[in-house]
Amino acid sequence: MRRTFLKSAVAAAALTLAGTTFAAAETTIEVQYPYSHLFKTTYEKIIADFERDNPGITVKMRAAYESYEDGSQTVLKEAITNRTPDITFQGLNRQRILVEKGIAQSLEPFIAKEAAFEKDGYHKAMLDLSTFNDRVYGLPFSVSLPVAYYNMDIVKKAGWNKEMPKTWGEVIELCQAIKASGQDVDTMFWGWNITGNWFWQALNWSRNNPMLDATETKVNFDNDHGQWAMETFADLVKGCDMPNSEWKEAMANFSAGKVGMFFWSTSALQKITDDSAGLYTLKTDLYPDVAQGGGLPAGGNAGMILATDPVQAEAAWKFLKYATSGQGAAYVAQTTGYMPPNKAANEIILKDFYQKNPNKFTAVRQLPLLRDWYAFPGENGLKITKVIEDGMQSIVSRERADEPQAVLEDIAKDTQKLLPKASGS
Repeated sequence: MRRTFLKSAVAAAALTLAGTTFAAAETTIEVQYPYSHLFKTTYEKIIADFERDNPGITVKMRAAYESYEDGSQTVLKEAITNRTPDITFQGLNRQRILVEKGIAQSLEPFIAKEAAFEKDGYHKAMLDLSTFNDRVYGLPFSVSLPVAYYNMDIVKKAGWNKEMPKTWGEVIELCQAIKASGQDVDTMFWGWNITGNWFWQALNWSRNNPMLDATETKVNFDNDHGQWAMETFADLVKGCDMPNSEWKEAMANFSAGKVGMFFWSTSALQKITDDSAGLYTLKTDLYPDVAQGGGLPAGGNAGMILATDPVQAEAAWKFLKYATSGQGAAYVAQTTGYMPPNKAANEIILKDFYQKNPNKFTAVRQLPLLRDWYAFPGENGLKITKVIEDGMQSIVSRERADEPQAVLEDIAKDTQKLLPKASGS
């Protein structure tokens, strides 16, 4: 969307008056991003630095999206009336629809003009997260992976003297120990209701089990690995007496010292660290039970350029590149729990930072496990997300906690109905 303001109210370009040249005006770009409670400070730092170094460009931030789903739905609606921002930061699993709809602009023309783009830290593994049909459409801004959070005071009072759980069976064992110790706390919360079925995909990816087959027209999670995933989820709910909590409530309770274990995105680490300071010892550890050859879905978001006006698009590129490289990327790690998806920031600028902040280094240790956060194809992608969420809700509510295989069958059947049909069918 174009927002260009001229320093002269009547000039449309540089004017010459009485031998004096007046420059054409500064450019204002509009940017919108998700989760203000996580990123507000991050963007404030980035924008201040960017505007200092680019005096001809002003960055105007729109009100933050409430979630990744809200972000994609908002842009789809705004595209109808040409009211989209110049840059939108979208969940990694929500980029696809904007590419398929022709709303997002390819970044290839901008990348082609850069002398040493990959050397600036944009290595292939990260760019792949935003690559569609061999063309890059976004620059990853923040990357998260699921990790385990532990209230070590509760763990020690439970008499747990072993290493942190390496399997879901050991997680349930620790839950039982916490219950047996008589502590008035919830034993565990596992983030089933996080955005985009992320934890459902994590269970499946931990067994290298993609959501759909290679044609993207047939459900794949209705196999043995998918059955293991749903049964494991039901075992955690029952074996740990997991509360049927909304995620914000669960996070607040963990931060307040009322929950022993919290399995969630590394994105919340800074907030949990701040909120729990002085209450107990917080420790993060690797996400349990990732089998050999398995992985974990990459969470986080990427910046996409929607501006079609050449002047706006060029200014948007400058900001997007600035926000995702060097110090801009480092701010992500310093102010949130996310990892900056920029190699230079992680390995050079943040080397000492991670040594001093081992809880934040946990996710970096898991980077070799990186897999796609899958986006279901077609018009019904968001509906499929809701189908899976509703099925998992029926287990957490205890309505169907004893029939995980039947729940899986229903989810698979309903998902299949919503998928695009195979060519010729």
